[in-house]
Amino acid sequence: MTTPLKVAVTAWQLAGAHDYARQAAIAESIGLHSFWLPESHFSGARSIPSPLMLLAAAAATTTKIRLGSTSYLLPIRHPLHAAEEVAVLDCLSAGRVILGVGRGVQESMFQAFDVKTRDKRKRFAANLEIMIRAWKGEPVVDGDDNAILAPLPLQKPHPPIWVAAFGPLAIKQAASLGLPYLASPVETLDQLESNYSHHRKLVREFGLDAVDIVPVMRTILVSNNKREVEFVKTALAEPATPAMRDQNASIDDWTIVGDAHYVADKLSEYREKLGMTHLIARGRIPGVDDAAWISNLERLAEIALG
Repeated sequence: MTTPLKVAVTAWQLAGAHDYARQAAIAESIGLHSFWLPESHFSGARSIPSPLMLLAAAAATTTKIRLGSTSYLLPIRHPLHAAEEVAVLDCLSAGRVILGVGRGVQESMFQAFDVKTRDKRKRFAANLEIMIRAWKGEPVVDGDDNAILAPLPLQKPHPPIWVAAFGPLAIKQAASLGLPYLASPVETLDQLESNYSHHRKLVREFGLDAVDIVPVMRTILVSNNKREVEFVKTALAEPATPAMRDQNASIDDWTIVGDAHYVADKLSEYREKLGMTHLIARGRIPGVDDAAWISNLERLAEIALG
C-alpha cells in the first residue's frame, strides 16, 4: 500500500510575524502536514533573517501542523546558540519542528557575517556535529559534566534534520550525514531524478541506513481556468526567475501548473520517479493573491490527500 503523500506549504505572503502565524493556521485548517519558512538576509521586504522566531509565532496559533525551516543557515551562527534556539522552539511547539539546514549562497551575507565563502561547508559540518552532540545531552565544555544544554529538544534525540542542497558537493555532504536532501525548487524533474538517485547511491556507499524521506519543493498551482494557467506560466518564465534555473528548461520541467487532472498525473509521476514522500508547495506565485492561493491549497489538498 502506498504511503499517503504529505503536503506542505511555504509562506505565500511576506509580512510580519502575525501574518506568518495566520498563514500557518490556515495551512493547518486545510489539513496540510507542515508550514515552512526560508532564511534570507539583506533582501529588503523579502528578508526573513530569523525564521525560528517567526515559527514560534506560528506555534502559538496552531496545535498540529509541523513547523519547518527550509534553510536555517548554520555557517553564520554559533552552533550552541543555534542548538539552544532550535531546542526552545521544539519545546514551545510541543515537538513539531523539522529543521531544514543549509549553507547559503549569498556572497554579501558571508561578508557581513565575516565568514569566508570557502569555509562554509566545513563550518556547516562542524556546527551541525556540535549541535547534535549538545541535543543528546553531552557536555558542551570538555571536562565540565555540568555544562549541558537546557532545555533539550522535546523530540529525541533531536528534531528531524533535512539538508537543503544544490550541486554535487552539497548532495554528497547530505548523503555523508545520512540525512534527507531537499532540492532547489527550480531544478527540473530529470535533474531531480538524477540527484535523488545519486543521493541514495552515496548513502549506501557511506554504509548508512537508507533515507526513506524524499521531500520535493515545487511551484504548483491547480486551476481549471486555462487563461489563469497560461498567465501564471508566462509570469514564471520571466527572466527574473532565480539564476539557478536551467534557462533552457521549459516551464513544465520545474513547475506543476494546470488543471486538477494534470496536477494529479504529475504528482503520480513524481512519486513514481523520485519516491516523493513530502510535497512542499512553494508560495508567492506572481499574480496569485491571498484568496486565490488559499483556494489553490484547498484544491491541492483534495487531490493529494483525497
